Amino acid sequence: MTSEQVKSRIHSIDIMRGVVILLMLLDHVRERFFLHMQVADPMVVDTTSPGLFWSRFAAHFCAPTFIFLTGLSAWLYSHPASGVARSARSFLIKRGLFLIALEVTLICFSWMGYYHTIWLQVMWAIGLCMLVLAALIKLPRNLLLVLGLVIVFGHNLLTPISFTPDEFGYSLWTILHDRGYLSQGGLIDVKISYPVLPWIGVILLGYCAGPLYAHTQSADSRKRALLLLALLCVGLFALLRGFNIYGETLPWQTFSTTTETVMSVFNVTKYPPSLSFLLITLAGMFVGLWLFERPLNRFTNALRVYGSVPMFFYIFHLYVLLFIYQIGMLIWGANQGQYLGVSDISGIWFITLLLAIGLYWPTKKFSEYKRKANKPWLKYL
Repeated sequence: MTSEQVKSRIHSIDIMRGVVILLMLLDHVRERFFLHMQVADPMVVDTTSPGLFWSRFAAHFCAPTFIFLTGLSAWLYSHPASGVARSARSFLIKRGLFLIALEVTLICFSWMGYYHTIWLQVMWAIGLCMLVLAALIKLPRNLLLVLGLVIVFGHNLLTPISFTPDEFGYSLWTILHDRGYLSQGGLIDVKISYPVLPWIGVILLGYCAGPLYAHTQSADSRKRALLLLALLCVGLFALLRGFNIYGETLPWQTFSTTTETVMSVFNVTKYPPSLSFLLITLAGMFVGLWLFERPLNRFTNALRVYGSVPMFFYIFHLYVLLFIYQIGMLIWGANQGQYLGVSDISGIWFITLLLAIGLYWPTKKFSEYKRKANKPWLKYL
């Protein structure tokens, strides 16, 4: 790859996406082959092994990174290096609708190999967030920043609000804040797995962070800003979570071992993402973006390949996992109750490593094809 081709994209962003794609792969391997050891949200510390806990915790970084960088990428689209501003509204609308359509078709089918429930998960959330950003994108950036901060820092105040399925407002509140079924008992159930309100705040903050990557911004000033943002998030997490002040529905507590106590501190709520969840995961993302602001080497270039075609990898790996699982069931059958699985979390890490290596070549080939073909529809993958 030539230096000109590398410079056509911001490699630190692609590398960061590549990191969370591999963490996502780990979590999806866990959901395929360790589902007999299910985890709650938040996790139950005294019944969850440290290996399983930290494997699941690592996956927490995926959605915040994807959605924040989606907002940031929308700003970059609106403000290209040419200096000629353009509106991202049309692209956000088309891409958002495309992601929602993928969620209810190809992605939903990939989980079980058949339809019985439509699970509206992360792609649904990203798609809906893009539609909201498209609707708000003409507002002043400072107003979008305030709105994003109010949502991210204030949505935990809404936790006491709830609706029963027969109450007016239940469907809207299920979409925005409380995980639940939109419909149940019909031909196909529909369940919201990713309540979207906090994620709207994240995509707005990502969009407002776009100027950090403006062509007029120096790398040194960007690195200072990223490090400052990381330290600010960690500091707020330490204060609010450390003293159980605000931002998490489940206070941490002292256990009989230091390991379990530390696990309790980092046992944060994902559905919907609490303020503590967002602070610690976005802090990790800022640190990653800061670290990857340097020349490529063989390892980071491999991560960049994964991050250059995230949608392709997302769909591809889900179907690879479905195929492997179905073949495994035909050969060995269920060995963990009703599931096929491994008996130790180390097996999940090993399978993930093998898949990361095995999926690299087709991902690289598609990335090269996408770059060389330069077809408009490939932008969606």
